Amino acid sequence: MKFGELGLSKSLLRAVKQSGYEEATPIQEQTIPMVLKGEDVIGQAQTGTGKTAAFGLPIIEHVDLDNPNIQAIVISPTRELAIQTQEELYRLGHDKHVQVQVVYGGADIRRQIKALKKHPQILVGTPGRLRDHISRGTVKLDHVQTLVLDEADEMLNMGFLDDIEAIIKETPEERQTLLFSATMPPEIRRIGVQFMRDPQTVKIKAKELTTDLVDQYYVRAKDYEKFDIMTRLIDVQDPDLTIVFGRTKRRVDELSRGLVARGYNAAGIHGDLTQDRRTKIMKKFKNGKLDILVATDVAARGLDISGVTHVYNYDIPSDPDSYVHRIGRTGRAGHHGVSLTFVTPNEMDYLHEIEKLTRVRMLPLKPPTEEEAFRGQVASAVNDIDDLINDDATDKYRESAQKLLDTHDAVDLVAALLNDLTTDDAAKVPVKITPERPLPKRHRHHNNYHGRGNNHRRNSDHYHGHRGQNDRRRGGKNHRFQRNDHKFSVRRKKD
Repeated sequence: MKFGELGLSKSLLRAVKQSGYEEATPIQEQTIPMVLKGEDVIGQAQTGTGKTAAFGLPIIEHVDLDNPNIQAIVISPTRELAIQTQEELYRLGHDKHVQVQVVYGGADIRRQIKALKKHPQILVGTPGRLRDHISRGTVKLDHVQTLVLDEADEMLNMGFLDDIEAIIKETPEERQTLLFSATMPPEIRRIGVQFMRDPQTVKIKAKELTTDLVDQYYVRAKDYEKFDIMTRLIDVQDPDLTIVFGRTKRRVDELSRGLVARGYNAAGIHGDLTQDRRTKIMKKFKNGKLDILVATDVAARGLDISGVTHVYNYDIPSDPDSYVHRIGRTGRAGHHGVSLTFVTPNEMDYLHEIEKLTRVRMLPLKPPTEEEAFRGQVASAVNDIDDLINDDATDKYRESAQKLLDTHDAVDLVAALLNDLTTDDAAKVPVKITPERPLPKRHRHHNNYHGRGNNHRRNSDHYHGHRGQNDRRRGGKNHRFQRNDHKFSVRRKKD
């Protein structure tokens, strides 16, 4: 369905078009007309289904610019999701000049208080910081017309239930309430019964949870084998932009350090990092200056980053819904994506649970050999060299290049360059990844499982390369290529 059929004003439709939206997603198609009517809505939808626009567009439509009070509040579980939601609402409401402010912990509260004095009509925030502002009297919610609980199940998992209930009680009883959650545990249903009026339910069907645009594979491997296999897969698949998911903060730290040690352009985020550090890492990743982001589920919750080509589940998630959240980071906006999940022998039941929910049969992937990983590195290095040759800034080196050609064989020179741009076998750089406690053994039997698998376009006996169209900017033995304003610069590694 086109957005023009949903009852939005022309100014909002212009904002929709400028944001790159074309057709409404199922959650948008069903939710927007209900919210425009003023109905309460419970939406069961995963990250990546477009729910921010689903509630944001009708909220912006209803904003009264002459009213200086906070008219809508969005409660988000994490700082990253709150910031991202604020940014999207700002883009959608820009033409209408709607003021949108965000508040979250870990940032200077004085600067937030100053920003709140500009009278935003929409406020986005995390539960703890919102309660802080309410207790200080810097946020008043007595004129709120619409309340949004985003990623409600995640807020419940993080222990924010008391904060949420306290914030809700600060808003008028005659308000519109919108609740979005990937799952519907009893506590979430209780919020719906207690704080909502005859809510309408919008549920995305299981067949819509994953997309045909994401090819889903798994590698069966023991825990101590996974890191070496993953780095070889990165060499073979040559992803443009990758997210690696780890189960714990320690896992994320070790994985990100290990990837950097082997020459990859990687960094990790989790809840223990400062907000400033997390913001800088996310900015680099969004701008394509960081190739691999390693993250926990909570840290990456709600991240909407265009251009992610590969998702590696280094640890299989303990529940199927988390899997859907993870792989929803790729295969967006009509672009193709790849997800790859590492499964230890005792975790196969968890894999079957995921297949049962998504109704997609994952294809097994054979780990690449050392020789295949090396060929992948060389192919990537050749692409890098092609880009370097096309750089106009090479003319000033022609004289030196000619001198080298006069004293050395051309093939030897190119071989030396390729040698410098590739690394030895990944396993030769030792990396210690601490084994995680195994997931508890499931007691269900899946021998009679008959999941309906989507049709995959590639045969499982290949290595499913999906090689990236751009360079990985992976470092060689002595140098590292990095993009900077669309040009390559060479930086020598520090010892």
